[in-house]
Amino acid sequence: MLYIHGPSIPTLLGLEGIRAEGEDDLVYPIEYSEGLKVVSIGFMIEDPTDSIIWRGPMKMKFIKQMIANVVWGDLDYLIVDCPPGTGDEPLSVIQTLGNVTGAIIVTTPQKLAIVDVKKSVNFCKKLTTPILGVIENMSGFVCPKCGERVEIFKSGGGETMAKEMDVPFLGKIPLEADIVEAGDTGKPFIYFYSQTQTSKIMEEVINKLVKN
Repeated sequence: MLYIHGPSIPTLLGLEGIRAEGEDDLVYPIEYSEGLKVVSIGFMIEDPTDSIIWRGPMKMKFIKQMIANVVWGDLDYLIVDCPPGTGDEPLSVIQTLGNVTGAIIVTTPQKLAIVDVKKSVNFCKKLTTPILGVIENMSGFVCPKCGERVEIFKSGGGETMAKEMDVPFLGKIPLEADIVEAGDTGKPFIYFYSQTQTSKIMEEVINKLVKN
């Protein structure tokens, strides 16, 4: 798993203070768990609070180095997490890899997000990159005390957009306090909170992707 804009990844995975190692221009990924290997710029900076201020050419150079110079070994999947939008990062990733299985597009349900995400869908289509599916994130919140469901960001916008643009829809992931707790403590949500409804939704999404 390669994170392009991921200085927070060491915190998210409970790997703070670990540095990526390498030699002869090669970089060795961080071994996480269950065979998961991770590379993030967050493992390459001295101070986790440092800001990374790069122009386009520097970003593209870094992306190409991370794809070409990381000693991944045998992989079942290479997942690249890109920032939102249609800029240098996703373009450089697709052009550098050459053969991309597909893109997963994540959106929140409200119109403001959908307007931008439609651009990402068309970006993939113009580059002939298959779209594996759309995920609607932050899709409703169920109060843990009273059980009332509140559509904070509305609901269904991502699903409607996927139908309009003729791309697969993978599922709706609600706002979940336990996801916040898992991220702050570096615990994989789907493992430590496997009995929650949100975890089961995530498993359904993953199963759809694996079948593709």
